Amino acid sequence: MDVEHSQTVFSPAPAPPAVWRLIITPPASGARNMAVDEAIATLSAQGHSPPTLRFYQWQPGTVSLGRHQSIAEVDRAAIRARGYGLVRRPTGGRAILHIDELTYSIAGPQDEPRLSGAILDSYMRLSEGLVLGLQRLGIAAVKAPGSSRTGPDVSAVCFEVPSAYEICAGGKKLIGSAQSRRAGYVLQHGSLPLYGDITRLVDVLALPTPEERAALKRLVASRATTVAEQLGRRVTFWEAATVLIDGLNSALNVDFEEGELSPEEEALAAELEAEKYANPAWTERV
Repeated sequence: MDVEHSQTVFSPAPAPPAVWRLIITPPASGARNMAVDEAIATLSAQGHSPPTLRFYQWQPGTVSLGRHQSIAEVDRAAIRARGYGLVRRPTGGRAILHIDELTYSIAGPQDEPRLSGAILDSYMRLSEGLVLGLQRLGIAAVKAPGSSRTGPDVSAVCFEVPSAYEICAGGKKLIGSAQSRRAGYVLQHGSLPLYGDITRLVDVLALPTPEERAALKRLVASRATTVAEQLGRRVTFWEAATVLIDGLNSALNVDFEEGELSPEEEALAAELEAEKYANPAWTERV
């Protein structure tokens, strides 16, 4: 999670009812997805876009790096060989392989009551909605404890260990999320693995020996999970989106009205995609 320092977490009174926009976009490249997230967030801070919940997928499957993560931690030749994309997120955290998953993003101005306060305040509020949604799907989801583990023993893998208020099930991490606050906006996005091998990311990390790769795979498998592993069946993107909308509606006191990107958002997203997220100068900046 993109938190710069520890902060006290409060439990404010429920926010008054509100209406947010819901957007479900077609599968897209990593550069396009990150550009759309930032465009919505930027324009929401300027009052040109409403607070927005977006669900999306990635095509092709893509490795995303945290904002401050070294690109040397991934094996770019192995990424290319598997047909994956590579992008750097605007938020912090570690590497994620976005494949066979639902990704959500929430963007709005910092003075929106559900997004205001310290980073962990809003993070906790949003986590409540994610937990409720997963519980309605039949998963015994819970929030991780309000602390983060960092240090030299933490690998390049985002799903190795949960950070504060991320979502766990069966003692394993299920949703990894990150939040950024810049230019008056709040942007939080996260990854919900629906099915498949949760250890596939390890195949494209820059690791010195096959033994270390095998050991990290075993570690990730013991600490991370998918919806299918928890339920014993596959859940579609649309089924997962429906329960998360329901959970966030209940937790945040928000009604979601389906919409689409505005022409201004499309223009800014195209600019950000070309000049930032598809630009090696951004991807290779660390």
